[in-house]
Amino acid sequence: MLGRWMRRANSAQSLALRARIVLACAGSEVPPIVGVARELRVAPDTVRKWRRRFLADRLDGLIDEPRPGRPPTIAVEEVEAVVVATLEEIPKNATHWSRTSMAARSGLSKSTIGRIWRKFQLKPHLTGTFKLSTDPLFVEKACDVVGLYFNPPEGAVVLSVDESGRTGAR
Repeated sequence: MLGRWMRRANSAQSLALRARIVLACAGSEVPPIVGVARELRVAPDTVRKWRRRFLADRLDGLIDEPRPGRPPTIAVEEVEAVVVATLEEIPKNATHWSRTSMAARSGLSKSTIGRIWRKFQLKPHLTGTFKLSTDPLFVEKACDVVGLYFNPPEGAVVLSVDESGRTGAR
């Protein structure tokens, strides 16, 4: 199990380090704490702590203990509602949710919405698919732009600007 924790790509770095410490200490009856610490570039007290905790509680000793602090003030149901709405709903008159629009819908603050999206790695402004514009004149504008590319006026320079502000000459 320790070897898997150490090699697994999605293991927390702290847990992987603790597994390395325990495995390095397993080589001898009384390992040279300072040597293991130097090899892993940690303090000797760190090696002592995790070795002691592993000997006392085995694998459970390597997992972080609950930390003190204020309990969460946002219910799990509220977080779930934000995640589900972000993934499954489209706001009126927009192509995707913004922090402001989701905050208005959910009753939570914009910063709370941002924290939830970061926690679940949600980026509603980025998508792997085409988003159709809500502009009522979209078809006419698209025809005008495509027409410039296929049949530009003689001697004209056509510039293309996307929403991020980058430009390119054509």
